[in-house]
Amino acid sequence: MSALRRLGPTVGVPVFAVLVAVVISGLVMAALQVNPFEVFRVMFDLGDTPSQQMTAVVVVLNRAVPLFLAGLAVAIAFRMGLFNIGVEGQYRLATIVAAAVGAAVALPGPLHVLLIMAVAVVVGAFWAGIVAVLKVTRGVSEVISSIMLNFIALGIASFLLTGPFRGSEPGASIISTADIPESGWMPSLNGIFGALGLADPPRQLYGFLLVAVVVGVALAVLLNRTRFGYDLRASGLSPSAASASGVNARAMVLKTMLLSGAVAGLIGLPDLLGDTRSYTTDFTAGLGFLGIAVALLGRNNPLGIAFAALLFSFLDRALVPLQIEGLPASVITIIQGTIVLAVVIANEVARRIARRSAERGGAAADAAAPGDGSTSTGQSAGDVGGPGGTDVQGTGAGVSRTAGAGQADDTRGAGA
Repeated sequence: MSALRRLGPTVGVPVFAVLVAVVISGLVMAALQVNPFEVFRVMFDLGDTPSQQMTAVVVVLNRAVPLFLAGLAVAIAFRMGLFNIGVEGQYRLATIVAAAVGAAVALPGPLHVLLIMAVAVVVGAFWAGIVAVLKVTRGVSEVISSIMLNFIALGIASFLLTGPFRGSEPGASIISTADIPESGWMPSLNGIFGALGLADPPRQLYGFLLVAVVVGVALAVLLNRTRFGYDLRASGLSPSAASASGVNARAMVLKTMLLSGAVAGLIGLPDLLGDTRSYTTDFTAGLGFLGIAVALLGRNNPLGIAFAALLFSFLDRALVPLQIEGLPASVITIIQGTIVLAVVIANEVARRIARRSAERGGAAADAAAPGDGSTSTGQSAGDVGGPGGTDVQGTGAGVSRTAGAGQADDTRGAGA
């Protein structure tokens, strides 16, 4: 029963928000004299032949992999009440450096891929670490510093691409780094289709999908089943209370941002190692900002983020079919924006309901306690859908309070 109570808000709130967003988007499309039923029909039409249908599935999965990693990177910071809005700059800078290093060396296949991944992780963590250092040493808001560092990272990437890392010929319409040798490519997973008796699509399914799954599982264990994850959530709930219990909140800010940046560094690798083989002027952009929406919809839970990434990927795939049918592709932006608004509102409502329930439970426990000057209360920490807390997943952390200690329970929601 307790598992169902925890699962209810985690699943119910995003599903309700998506349904509300679909209804509102349909009304907006009708007001714009666009047939919403025709739009939804085209969106769900994956093709007529098995090959076309499997190609559509591959497109959705390939797009979902970087979105999933972006959502994870944002969610790690959200869990501690931090807003890492600099994921965009972190992955763009990490990708171009990793592409240049990958093109400059020649190693056996597995080692070559691991080197490229390691470089991307280190660069992403370094760039996010600047945000953390500014916050813990000078009190600079991570929102402001990460936004500023986004522009700096994009400027550095542009300089490197047109200068020392340029590999394309002079006068080329698309400037790129040198191509990564075949030993640095990530093998595709198309063999799965043949093994399952499905049509083999012309598109290649990114092998980085397996890496993303491993990263998601590892982070789920790290954040929910280890002391580090507990300290991170405790620091997000109340830095002062965490410090009083022996947790170095300043060090946790640094560790959290480094981990968030490390994951952000992987975002561009699915496209780099599975498709483009080089970093170009038209390399996929905007994944860092979409990651914020994915993390919110997934309520900072790796499994929820996976489903949110698939949803946003499904919507992105519909852009081309809508244009072919003569329907405005801008309806996809409307749907995505409405989903974000709906999930933020739903998360806030759920957070307030959970907070009031916790307060009522605490008051009842205080009234039932013996009058010996001590009370014991159970505190449920929120599994937030953003910095500040909106998700409601009870951690069951018992908080003991003795009269005269002068320490009030902090009931704010924060990333659990």
